[in-house]
Amino acid sequence: MIDRSGLAEFLRNRRQALQPEDVGLPRGPRRRTNGLRREEVASLCHMSVDYYSRLERERGPQPSPMMLASIAQGLHMSLDERDHLFRLAGHNPPARGASTEHISPGLQRVLDRLDDTPAEIVTELGETLRQSPMGVALTGDTTRYTGPARSLGYRWFTDPAARDLYAPQEHPFLTRMFASGLRELVTLRGPGSRAAHLADLLLARNEEFRRVWDAHEIGIRPHDVKHFNHPEVGALELTCQKLVDPGQAHSLLVYTATPGSESYEKLQMLSVIGAQAFR
Repeated sequence: MIDRSGLAEFLRNRRQALQPEDVGLPRGPRRRTNGLRREEVASLCHMSVDYYSRLERERGPQPSPMMLASIAQGLHMSLDERDHLFRLAGHNPPARGASTEHISPGLQRVLDRLDDTPAEIVTELGETLRQSPMGVALTGDTTRYTGPARSLGYRWFTDPAARDLYAPQEHPFLTRMFASGLRELVTLRGPGSRAAHLADLLLARNEEFRRVWDAHEIGIRPHDVKHFNHPEVGALELTCQKLVDPGQAHSLLVYTATPGSESYEKLQMLSVIGAQAFR
């Protein structure tokens, strides 16, 4: 059963405890609000201001698990806070572990400060959870996919367009790398895991995947330097730095170019293109 007063009080407390800079928002010179404004929280949680305001006023329908997950992420809650939110709203909390998609507040805060750099937070299956604006400018909005196609490794074998962004000379290596990585995850997570489900789908649908899967290659790791073929700025040579959250099997990937290089100049061009796209 939903605890409306407890839920409202908890949401108000969390909103007032956060400052704009905590969630990547500008403070502004005339700000007087203690914490975040309701409209700012609503935007962060991808819902209407009216819907969120009613929750804080102990009104409205019982929020769904999907809405609660969005609120927990928007308010940068820890896993314990997220679970508490679900219980206040009358729902059982989602399972923890490798399958969770709740981004830790620390990892989210780092991403929020990377507006001028291509960056993304991904799951161990290569599913994009969040992107910086420059990340979207580099790879497109990869959070839009649903179902198995959320995984880049799955798209690599089932959607020819997924390969267009990567330099052709990298394709054979990436094919082996995706198959090797998925095989390791199937062994690590077990036969009933999401990794095993993806492997079963690919084995049933794709001859190329079956061929590289049968090679039983293990331990093929991504190259530090990645070669992209961007549709607007052309060839890019970017170094990928990886920050891992082992508790939730998420990784923050940050792409940079050597200062003074041609790729560095192209990234500056891409930042202008990205800014225009987000207006």
